Amino acid sequence: MPLKGNISHSIVFWCFNVAGEKWDMDRTCEVARQLGVKSIELSDPDTWPTIKKHGLTSAIAMNGMPGAPFMKGLNNPRYHEQVIDCTTKTIDACADFGIPSVIAFTGYKWRDAEDPTSGEISAEEGADNCVRGLEELARHAEKRGVTICLEHLNTRDDTHPMKGHPGYQGDDVDYVANIVRRVGSPRVKMLFDLYHVQVMNGDLIRRIEQCKDVIGHVHTAGNPGRGELDENQEINFAACLRKLVEIGYQGWVGHEFIPTRDPVAGLKQAVEVCDV
Repeated sequence: MPLKGNISHSIVFWCFNVAGEKWDMDRTCEVARQLGVKSIELSDPDTWPTIKKHGLTSAIAMNGMPGAPFMKGLNNPRYHEQVIDCTTKTIDACADFGIPSVIAFTGYKWRDAEDPTSGEISAEEGADNCVRGLEELARHAEKRGVTICLEHLNTRDDTHPMKGHPGYQGDDVDYVANIVRRVGSPRVKMLFDLYHVQVMNGDLIRRIEQCKDVIGHVHTAGNPGRGELDENQEINFAACLRKLVEIGYQGWVGHEFIPTRDPVAGLKQAVEVCDV
């Protein structure tokens, strides 16, 4: 499918590997090539050779944390050693394989990430802890030429474990952007997920402008429901993507919706809508 070239599209693997037809990596790469998409992202390192075999790349990697990696994050000193170790190893793997970015998370606000009764980490304390952890990681990321992207997630949708994350500390886009600015490294940016920002903050075009100095990666999904980018959801993706072009964003746009119908048709529609 011929594309305009202003947007670098990417497919988020987990959406199509765990839902719908449960594609393996070969099938995902075949669909990507059919649509003119050049990246498959957020997959396990053992799939990276398959991506390369198909002549594709990977825009961003997970940080290597086991389980739900967004729960135990940099806001909590209890998990710093593990998070920093896992992320450092992933940075090295990304540098060796040519993957430009790795994802990072603030983590849940509870002192035991899996126990809401364990007490809360204050927003200020959580931000300070994130800055300290990211400063340590940034020194290594700068040496290896890999960008760490701290993701903002919504806490409002409690209908599905991958549609929202009640308890996540970094649920305000300004909070996450300011953590990134405090670190002050060219290798620490924000993952600006249009779906999550719409749920929590809205005002997407203005938010893109306000965050243009820190956006390092972008995700899409329709709202409400984290479904396809179609007429049943409220985000004007074409306008948002035009704004990204206007601010000079040159990173990747990963399509991260949970398919509710034919996944190839949904991906084709997402690429067409966002290919401004």
